[in-house]
This record gives sequence, structure tokens and C-alpha cells, in this order.
Amino acid sequence: MHSHAGAPLSRRRFLALSAGGAAAGAAALSGCALQVAGAATGSGESITMMVKLDDVSTELIQQAQKELGIKITVVQDDITRLIAMLTNGNPPDLVRGSGALDTPYFVARGVAENLDPYFAKSTVLRTDDLDPANDLWRYDGKTQGKGPRYGMAKDFSQDAMFWYNTSHFDKAGVDYPSDTEPITYEEWLDNAKRLVQRKNGQTTVYGGSYNGLGLGILFTNLTAAAGGNLFSEDFSRVDFTTPEARKALTWYVDYAKTKVGPSLIQPNPDAWDGPTYVADRMAMSGSGYWLGGMINATPKVAKVSRLAPAPVFEGGPRLSSCQGGTGMWMPKKARNKDAAWRVFEWFFGEGPAKDRAAGGWGIPSLKSLQPLMPHKEDYQKRVLKVQKAELEHFSVTPFTPYAKWDALEALINQVIPAAMNGQISIDTLAGRLNSALNEQLKRGKEQVG
Repeated sequence: MHSHAGAPLSRRRFLALSAGGAAAGAAALSGCALQVAGAATGSGESITMMVKLDDVSTELIQQAQKELGIKITVVQDDITRLIAMLTNGNPPDLVRGSGALDTPYFVARGVAENLDPYFAKSTVLRTDDLDPANDLWRYDGKTQGKGPRYGMAKDFSQDAMFWYNTSHFDKAGVDYPSDTEPITYEEWLDNAKRLVQRKNGQTTVYGGSYNGLGLGILFTNLTAAAGGNLFSEDFSRVDFTTPEARKALTWYVDYAKTKVGPSLIQPNPDAWDGPTYVADRMAMSGSGYWLGGMINATPKVAKVSRLAPAPVFEGGPRLSSCQGGTGMWMPKKARNKDAAWRVFEWFFGEGPAKDRAAGGWGIPSLKSLQPLMPHKEDYQKRVLKVQKAELEHFSVTPFTPYAKWDALEALINQVIPAAMNGQISIDTLAGRLNSALNEQLKRGKEQVG
């Protein structure tokens, strides 16, 4: 596969592959009136960042202006708007992205800047200080984890690890998972069945939640944990009919059928695990270390919370993957690259990075900042010990460059509820997923070349 780094970017070429390709349309591209969340005032250089609005607070924008003399305009992270800005030749200077999912996609389309020259000159972000998790942001046109660096993670987690509330385990008489040896996925689901609490037909406490960062990357990782690969060698096709992929599908569909936790057929009213877990309405959450930032802010819950190794499938390898590695990348056509890099250094290596590390919001992606991870309280020391041991099993599960992850997610979400409701078999589900996803991947490969 060729990355087409020098190929001109056309609206047709990029839109055809985007998650919102059909929806982006002429209306989205007819103009780029941006909704600005916040902008510092004052003289000096300025950059535009496309991020989630809570990634860069008003206080951080003001802090950047004061410390760096650089004005930051924040634009809401949105794939349709990003495509419009890229194709109109006026991209943001920095863009939020997921290293695990986005790196191959944007590099293959020739829109991401190679940041190796910037890292080589930096005294703040030294390559020998980068945690290996940052290799999610490397791509050589064929292999994720090799080649130039196109971005950096602000923090990361081994996202198959799970938190659990010991008070719910005590109440149900369920043994605590080991701090060092992983339980199996089958044991995890059995525990969830015993931990779930219901009243008058309603779930009052979820036994467990295990949805990963999205079903596409979740099935990629579950298949790897079963000893297989969801994608073909060239990432142009998926195959859910292999024994390993069927094992992954069967386990997750069983999880949804039992309604021990949130799923497409039993949505969480809170929309995600964090609020539910800290409100004491969830016994286990497959969210990785990152959720500790929210747990630490609620000492009552933190004292009864523990972190456990990523589960394994019986007979499968022990893997503990990062499914996200969220950070930022720089578009090739960014207009203020030097100023953007200075903000990049500051955000990933200076004050904001230190604050995130001390709060427990993910594992710092700089090794030098990892000593700042919460460790004062006994329960924090225990969590940190488990997390440090799990790093020995860190793994990267490469993702396809031929489709945006949320496009695949949308297709899976359309097909899988029928199996969760018992209307179709796993074999039928696997066939339908293959048809839907492989058509999307075929179009993507045709566009990239």
C-alpha cells in the first residue's frame, strides 16, 4: 500500500472515505463558519486547535497566552468540519485524534505532517523520553508502530483493564479478581451476572460494563485476545467467520443478551461509564487506568475501587492493548506550524501535562512524568502497582487505513442488535458484518490506492 504522501487532496477523494461522507455534502462545504469555543486576546502569534471543548479549557487558553504569547482559537472536534477545512486549504494547526485508530487513516491520505524533525530539535519532548505507547502515532505506510511520528498521545491506558468496586463484590459474595493474574472473559461475565442488581424489572446496579472505546476497536482487540486477526494482512478486509472472531462476537453478544451492563439494547442513561461508576451503580467498568482521574475525585468510591489486569480468553495470548492513545496531530497545510509546535510541546510536556498526570487522567505519555501519577494513598499505591505490572503486557493492535473507525462503528451498530435480541445467529451476524464492513473497506482501498 502506498501512502500517497504527495498526492493532491480532493474533496471527492477525502469525503468518500469519511465517516460522514454522505452526510458531509455540499452544505457542510459551502462555508466554514466556525463556532469558536474560546479565544485568548492579545498580540503575538495565533493558532487554531480542533479539539473537544473540554480538552482545552478557557483557563488553559489564558495560560497559554500568558506563558507562550500565543493566542489559541478552539474549534469543536468534528470530522465533517475537519474535511471541509482540509479540502478548502484552511486546516486547523493542531487536530485531536486517536493514535490507535486515526494514524493510518490520515497518513494514508497524505494530510498529516511528519513530526520527526520537530521532535529531533525539541528539548521538551525528547524521543528517548516517549513512552512506547506513542508508537501508535507512527506509521510507515504499511505497519503501525513503525516509521515517522505523526502525533503524540496526551496520555494512555491499557483499555482492556477493568475497575471494580469491592463493596459490590462483598455484598454478592464474589471473590476479588487477582492483582497479577488475569481472569478469563468467561469468568468476567459470570461475575457480572452475580453482581448485577435489579428491582421491578429495572437494573439498579450494572454487574459490569465492557464496551471498549467502540465496537470496531473492541472486536479487533477481542479477536486478537482469542489468538486471531480481525483484518486481513493488508487490512483491506475483515473476517468475522474465523474461529477467533466468532469467539469474540459470541462473548460480546452473550454479554449484551444477559443485560448485565450497558449495550445497544440497554443504553446507559449516563451515556458512559464514568458517572455511573462513581455514583455506585456499576460493579465493574472496562475503562482502563484513565477512569482513575474521575475515581480519585470521589474519595469514598476510590477507597473501595481496584484495578485488575485485562482478561484473557481460555487458551489465548495475554494481551493488554491501548485502544485509544488520544492526542493531537498537525495537518501538512497548517499555516502556523512553529507556533503550533510550541503549543504542542507545552500541552504534552509542560504544565498541562503535569496536571493531567497528577490527577490520574491516564498514564503520562512521557516517562519522566509518570512519577507524578497518584500514589499517596494506600488505595492509589495498590492501583499503581497493578498498572505498572500490566505495562509488561502492553500491546498494539493495528487498525485499517481504509476506513474511519466511526464509519465502521456505524455499520456494526446497525447490524449487531438483531443478534443481541436473539433474532439472528452468530453465523448470520458474522456474514452480515463481513458484507457491510468489507464494502466500506473496498471503497476505501479504491480511493487510497
